[in-house]
Amino acid sequence: MLHRSVISYAAWVLLSCPAIFAAGAQAQTRPERVASLNLCTDQLLLALADRSQISSLSRLAGDASLSFLADKAAGSSRNDGGAEAVLFANPDLVLTGTYGQREQVALLRRQGLDVLDFGPWTSLEDGRGQIRALALRLGHPERGEDLIARIDGSLERAGGIVPRGRSILVYERGGWVMGARSPLGEILVQMGFRLHQEALGLNQGGVARLEAIVTTPPDFMLVDAASSRAVDNGTALFSHPALAEAVPESRRLALPARLTICGGPATPAAIDALSAEVRDKVR
Repeated sequence: MLHRSVISYAAWVLLSCPAIFAAGAQAQTRPERVASLNLCTDQLLLALADRSQISSLSRLAGDASLSFLADKAAGSSRNDGGAEAVLFANPDLVLTGTYGQREQVALLRRQGLDVLDFGPWTSLEDGRGQIRALALRLGHPERGEDLIARIDGSLERAGGIVPRGRSILVYERGGWVMGARSPLGEILVQMGFRLHQEALGLNQGGVARLEAIVTTPPDFMLVDAASSRAVDNGTALFSHPALAEAVPESRRLALPARLTICGGPATPAAIDALSAEVRDKVR
């Protein structure tokens, strides 16, 4: 859920020196064949690029359960993330994540391809930086500013809608609890929630024991909308009778994975959907 990210060193240098970044981006030719190897870079590319600039997207781009812009991805070519297929397509820019594709990325760079790698956002400000960087590189800085304005507008509308003192725990499959310093944590605090991680001793994130949650339950939990279905050991916890008694369905806010997996164009919709859940369930 909008997890931690590391922008590549080169991108970090550019982002930390705005004047240099702007001059460098303007000097670069606008890419006309951009390949994305990652679900989250798919979303950013679809939101910020011209359709004609997209060479290919990852295989997950059209999965409506995961991809916020699955409809917009229809008709685009797909890649399997392999370096050979990408090299054969000869894109002039490749977008990828920071995890799981290091060997492929290293090979692409050795072959002289321009690769930008992005990871999950460490903060909303990190996300704004990523959006601006990619929008400028694609030749559409105004689209980046428009997306940022929509994120900030949703965030402003959500400000202070939670009655003071209400606590919330973001509870994920396998009992995972996110760290307090995250984009989603920022959004929840902006709404007025108190993050329950501190009460569990998990400010940095980690696995929360069921016994700890039942003993010290939050006022509310934020879960995946599909969590009511126990399909494996990772999701069985959500249906545990002890948890159901400690935090019943009426106190569980739910968002679909397609809104929370990637920061970017889904973020305004995620904030708006969460605001609707708050207004419906939080008293």
